[in-house]
Amino acid sequence: MIKTPTNFKLIRTGQFLKKLSPFLILLIIIFIFNESVLASSSAGGKHHLISSIGISILAAMIMAFFGNYIKQPLLLSYVLAGVLIGPKIGFGFVSSAEDIKVIADIGLILLLFMIGLEIDMKKLKKAGKSLLVTGSTQFVLCVSLGFGFFFLLGYTFGDGNYDVFYLAVCLGISSTAIVVKLLYDKFELDTLAGRLTLGVLVFQDIWAIVILAIQPNLADPDFLSILWSFTKGGILVLISLAISKYVLGKVYKNVAKVPELILAASLAWCFLICGLANYFDLSLEMGALIAGIAISPFPYSIDVIAKIANIRNFFLMLFFVGLGMMIPDPTNNLGILAIAGIASLFLIATRFISIFPVLHAFKNGNRVSLLVPINLSQISEFSLVIAALGVSLGHIGTDILSIIIFVFAITSIISTYMMQFSHPLQKGLNKIITKIGIKDISEAPTEQVSIEKDIAILGFFREASSLIREIVDHQKDFEDEFKFDINSKSIKDKIVVIDFNPHVHQELNKIGIKAIYGDISNMDTLQHAGINCAKLVISTIPDSILKGTDNLHLIKFIKVLCPKAKIIVTAESTSQALELYKEGADYVFLPRILASKQLIPIIEKLLSEKSEQIKNEEINKLKGRDEIID
Repeated sequence: MIKTPTNFKLIRTGQFLKKLSPFLILLIIIFIFNESVLASSSAGGKHHLISSIGISILAAMIMAFFGNYIKQPLLLSYVLAGVLIGPKIGFGFVSSAEDIKVIADIGLILLLFMIGLEIDMKKLKKAGKSLLVTGSTQFVLCVSLGFGFFFLLGYTFGDGNYDVFYLAVCLGISSTAIVVKLLYDKFELDTLAGRLTLGVLVFQDIWAIVILAIQPNLADPDFLSILWSFTKGGILVLISLAISKYVLGKVYKNVAKVPELILAASLAWCFLICGLANYFDLSLEMGALIAGIAISPFPYSIDVIAKIANIRNFFLMLFFVGLGMMIPDPTNNLGILAIAGIASLFLIATRFISIFPVLHAFKNGNRVSLLVPINLSQISEFSLVIAALGVSLGHIGTDILSIIIFVFAITSIISTYMMQFSHPLQKGLNKIITKIGIKDISEAPTEQVSIEKDIAILGFFREASSLIREIVDHQKDFEDEFKFDINSKSIKDKIVVIDFNPHVHQELNKIGIKAIYGDISNMDTLQHAGINCAKLVISTIPDSILKGTDNLHLIKFIKVLCPKAKIIVTAESTSQALELYKEGADYVFLPRILASKQLIPIIEKLLSEKSEQIKNEEINKLKGRDEIID
């Protein structure tokens, strides 16, 4: 008994050393690497750039392992690595952040190129007025609020002083790098909230280009110079689209058989348009975005994205390490740090004020209307560029630049966690706004309880979209095969879909299928949807895409609400499927296994030299197929 406190202290000390070990390892490895490379550099006259890159990679790797161990976002690990090895706060292993900035800028270019490749203009078009109005007004509203806020804090504008202008503008733009990286990791780029977020980012990038265009003429605005900047941007877009349409199609067709050439051709195209953008005095980042959009309709874009992803991740790692090096020492000026903290909270508030009312007014529902501002609650890398240029032009002092850098650091950390836990955060905020009287677009519970359907589909994504298409196309076959004991005119009358995507809600109702707006992770939603009478309940969404729940919990909900219903759920592995069967599933849908079974007869037919016939049949089927989610 007497030794217990000592043992406890030893255990606590061991735990502390275990947590401290990554930092110790980091210091030892980097010290050895730094000394050896610098010695080599002195002897052979080599540039310190190699040393800087090597140290950054080592630091990023070690902090990434540590971050993963304590279950923290990867981006923050990279930023912390930059802080630790940088010259401003850390140990000064890298004395020149400019060495890393060159490499990091390439990462940002590749990121924007990939964003362009993934921008499906048809899908953005489907967002319709919601995106158009939100994208057009968000920046203007945020900047207007920023002017008022910073005036109240004592900053001024006019007579050669542009502090308020820079602060308001820089806080109005969100980070493409952070947002797209996290949405991509969470498989949410293709959701309605993801598409709207991406669309607003595109609008913000356009606003950033406008600011960069007028910035040199801020002291003496010249309308003709600004107009010429817009004209040059339009010319670049037209040149890119023309080359893409009349030249690139043939180039890709010739090199498509060699995968390495597809990648080389794509990177060459990206940097060609970046070069043209630079020639027109436009940003390289905008050139990369335009280059990606121009070839996004090509069938090779998915392959290009897959090949560039690893290269992009390497450069982006250095990009975020470089950002960590830029963070000033907060102890040098605590007043500036306090202002940055207040400004960060203001930024997050303005995202909700400028985005939520617009999306809600266009009936996107509380969920989507809250997720988009959550995703955009940080400052942009573009803001750092704008602020740095403002210092070089003499518009602002280094204190304003420091505020913007601190706001970037603070909001990068806060928004990373906000996005990581966006769904529980959205649910909490939804409860608050519901209590103050802001209603969701879902129907009243009294109307929903009376709905009695034989088939309930929980969640609606690509597999469910294809399933509905098959049901509609083979309606007569279903009615002959299954004898449901209710008076319905068609199989469609026997189905109810529960999902929180308003677009899905509208499109399903158009084709005569009942759709209820709601979150399937909430048991009350399922109860109000009237699925207690269902004979069959289906979940076609895998756990990697489901938010706030999983297929195992859905089985438990279903068994409580409708114990007699047959249950179909989705798994991504055989071990998971066995677990779902054990919990009570009647059938577990494994897409890859069903796909392989479907391919066997196709392979047999192709081997029997019926390839052209099969190809033509499939093309004809696809041409006549119109799905809600393509």
